[in-house]
Amino acid sequence: MTVRVMLVDDQVLLRTGFRMVLDAQPDMAVVAEAGDGAEAVERLRTTAVDVVLMDVRMPRLDGVEATRRICERGEGGPGDPRVLILTTFDLDEYAFSALRAGASGFLLKDVPPGELLAAIRAVHSGDAVVAPSTTRRLLDRFTPLLPAADRPVSRELGRLTEREREVLLLVAQGLSNSEIARRLVLSEATVKTHVGRILTKLELRDRVQAVVMAYETGLVRVGSGRGA
Repeated sequence: MTVRVMLVDDQVLLRTGFRMVLDAQPDMAVVAEAGDGAEAVERLRTTAVDVVLMDVRMPRLDGVEATRRICERGEGGPGDPRVLILTTFDLDEYAFSALRAGASGFLLKDVPPGELLAAIRAVHSGDAVVAPSTTRRLLDRFTPLLPAADRPVSRELGRLTEREREVLLLVAQGLSNSEIARRLVLSEATVKTHVGRILTKLELRDRVQAVVMAYETGLVRVGSGRGA
């Protein structure tokens, strides 16, 4: 199966570079490009796309609002595209908002080609791209958007069992299923089951949204990476 990719960036040279890398893969094809979020949303109404590589800062419509529109039910066209945010990190202060808007992860614009390709395949398969160290740095950067340190843990987490909360905490710290399994002395299949139940109970789409909720609800405190 060929992964159909849309490139959304106002820098033509960047799009050209990404296209060269992606089109060289036997299982990927760039099927559309857009120079801003508005053009991307419009093209998706008539073009079937699996993964959107979305810049954050663009004219007319930025990547955050474009992501929100794409991820909202009924805004897209054929299929159900997933969004990967492209960010320079030190300059873009909207990446966290894009994750909240429904993006399935984020990448730095200077990501090595191998990591870019792996991320696209992971998102296409239904997983999410959550780089542990970068995730913590990104979330820590947006302290004003997150709950105060004295805010009690949300009642939403009351839907989870004690074990599920423990797993969610480790997911929020950026651990993979295999790492969580080793930490809790569980099988990887059991951890995967716990993660699935967490997403279902909290009505979340993927691990990225789980990380965001863990911070927003106070399960993890900004700057600590540890539980409340």
